[in-house]
Amino acid sequence: MRKTDFRARVLGWWAILVLAIGLGAGSAAAEPLRLATTTSADATGLLDALAPVLAREIGVDLQWVAVGTGKALRIAGDCNADVVLVHAPDAEARWIAEGFGKDRREVFYNDFVLVGPKEDPLGLRGGSDIVAAFSKLAAGQGVFVSRGDQSGTHMKENALWQKAGVQDPTARMQYLSAGQGMMGTLRLAAERRGYTLVDRATWITFMAKDGAQSGLEEMVAGDPLLRNQYSIILVNADRCPNVHEAAARRFQDWIASERGQQFVGDFRIHGKKLFVPDAH
Repeated sequence: MRKTDFRARVLGWWAILVLAIGLGAGSAAAEPLRLATTTSADATGLLDALAPVLAREIGVDLQWVAVGTGKALRIAGDCNADVVLVHAPDAEARWIAEGFGKDRREVFYNDFVLVGPKEDPLGLRGGSDIVAAFSKLAAGQGVFVSRGDQSGTHMKENALWQKAGVQDPTARMQYLSAGQGMMGTLRLAAERRGYTLVDRATWITFMAKDGAQSGLEEMVAGDPLLRNQYSIILVNADRCPNVHEAAARRFQDWIASERGQQFVGDFRIHGKKLFVPDAH
């Protein structure tokens, strides 16, 4: 596979991003498929591994931009993508209700993890109650680093503050908004000896690359509230006649098939499984 990076700008509001295009054998004749997706799908290497397989098996040339879920939905809503792979169910439901997407299909999941400095000044290590942990974070005047970018992870964080009865975490603790992807947020948390919420796949990837030097460790995991569901949604061709709907549907059907589910389930970094297939 050959991977090309180039810069793109979408309708004035989209900051400069790197759009990675995966090209596989025979991809010159493949149908383009524009995917707007999350940083976790890209940073883990899943899409790099997936692109040549899709070119070979279903004849699509996968082109993707990896941003937060909120921005991915805006890109697709502006007809600049054919399909989305995101992980914020409430935002997805609103986006579909507004007529931007259709045919949402859950395809795999993992979980979120609260991580923090190994010295753990608030004593959160080993917990399984994420709402209690967020309450302690606010009450203990700890350092929390948020993605702050309306990504799926940021949306989950905001929902957890609400469940903990914390209306404005910035007023009760040292709250830093990174405004960047998950890898950058983790590095900032390590630098500031703070806590942060991260999806399991990116956490495993981070630990494989920077974990030994970061000083960050897993603190709270296992709460059912931390489930992190990923779904594929087709862009509504009635609103966006330029979309490659047939290619998008082939992609969705392939991921949900036995072959695609096995591919996702077998994908690992340093022997660790990143995603659990759950297409129905």
